[in-house]
Amino acid sequence: MIQFLQNLIDAVSLGSIYALVALGIGLLFGILRLINFAHGDFITIGCYALIVPSADVTARLLIGAWAWPVMIPTICLIVVIVALLTDVLVFRPLRRTSSPTLMIASFAVSYIIQNGVLMAYGSRPKAVDLWSGANTQVMIGDLRVPMLQLITLVVTLVLMVAISLFLKKTAYGVQMRAAAEDFRMAQYLGVRGNVVIGIAFAISGILAGVVSLLYTTQSGSLSYTMGVPLALFAFVAVVVGGMGSLVGAVVGGFTIGFIVTMLQAYLPPDLRAFRDAFAFAFVILVLLIRPAGLVPARSSFERV
Repeated sequence: MIQFLQNLIDAVSLGSIYALVALGIGLLFGILRLINFAHGDFITIGCYALIVPSADVTARLLIGAWAWPVMIPTICLIVVIVALLTDVLVFRPLRRTSSPTLMIASFAVSYIIQNGVLMAYGSRPKAVDLWSGANTQVMIGDLRVPMLQLITLVVTLVLMVAISLFLKKTAYGVQMRAAAEDFRMAQYLGVRGNVVIGIAFAISGILAGVVSLLYTTQSGSLSYTMGVPLALFAFVAVVVGGMGSLVGAVVGGFTIGFIVTMLQAYLPPDLRAFRDAFAFAFVILVLLIRPAGLVPARSSFERV
């Protein structure tokens, strides 16, 4: 029983990361019908912004050496600027094109960012020591839990509550919800589409910045493709949870985290190398039973 609870805590921690990434992807899909595969590379930018540009294997901290009250908003600001630039330079001119065109454009943005990181930092993975004290163990009864997992869960809950309050209690939040329901009608009623979409990109950038800090602390290493697997699993989480549903994106993120963690813990050792294949097979099973996802969106809408 203790081991299962330990695995459950690991699953919740991993699911929290996937949920934050899925929220960033789900926000843009809800309004713009854009599946932004470059979101994972926004996370990569936040990770690499912590260190001095260099081809050395061992990284030297730059922004990562600053005090955390300054470092966290600075990293988030950098990622937000990159996200807004991609909107202005790439996605805004393509606003009236089809969803597949936008998706291909996001692939192009992803490769551009990856190659930019390659030119500045080289291709070799880099070891980074960020907030190593967060990996200390905390005893909760008979459970030994890394403090970082508790921090990840608390940060995720705080951000989810903050986004929920923003969407329900602020004027721009209400406009974003209206745009997600029916973008064309929202524009007819006075909602400024570019402003709403820009806010969605900014929020997704903040989420990517936070994930970059948590993930760097957890992994202790950087790679120019490190954000790609996160974006892939988060996209699967969005599909499993229900395309267009932010609640579904969160539920899907925790679901994928649970599946991956439990497969890693309970698969026979010879099969653990094929963990992801089993995870995606389970995803297919879920979609066969509930094609619209676990928490489908209440309405369908067209992107303008």
